[in-house]
Amino acid sequence: MYLANEPKTSRGYATLEKICNSAEKLFSEKGYYNTSITDITTKANIAPGTFYIYFNDKKSIFQHLIHDLGLKLRKKIKSETVNCKSRYEEEHKGMKTFFKFVSNHIGLYKIIWEAQFVDIDIFKDYYESFSERYINNIEAAQKNGEMKDLDPKAISYCLMGISNFIGLKWIIFEGKEVPDETIDQIMQFIKSGIFIEKKD
Repeated sequence: MYLANEPKTSRGYATLEKICNSAEKLFSEKGYYNTSITDITTKANIAPGTFYIYFNDKKSIFQHLIHDLGLKLRKKIKSETVNCKSRYEEEHKGMKTFFKFVSNHIGLYKIIWEAQFVDIDIFKDYYESFSERYINNIEAAQKNGEMKDLDPKAISYCLMGISNFIGLKWIIFEGKEVPDETIDQIMQFIKSGIFIEKKD
């Protein structure tokens, strides 16, 4: 699924990257509806007609950004967790990688959340794609006896929800990195829960 017209040269890829970087920043700052193609091409310092070599319209670059950022995030997490020895370690490392990635792509949050108002199918597909891959890992961990036998789909959305809202609080609301001690506490919560079972 390549939502841009794929470049044929290295120069073309460089131009595409300039367009995408400009669009990501503008969509993040101004929102989808307040950003024009002229805004994007001006910021990218390219001729207006160059935009249409790669994209049919504004919506197609919006779709491309969400798809591309999601793909890059999944690849980054996969590369950072490849040597992990357990599902718990993989989850811990993956969460830290997610927060680091988001810190470098703050516009990702704003763009993805706005997608529900631009095209709900794009919004749903982004999270469903993550969930499907999560489910495979959860099921493997359940078979290995590393995780409880709970609904993998529900667990995938619980874990995505934790990462999303912790990132929202620290990175977006407070403009900070998520502290390591906070991530450690989140992992402790994931591992053991928050309720204390009282003895009769």
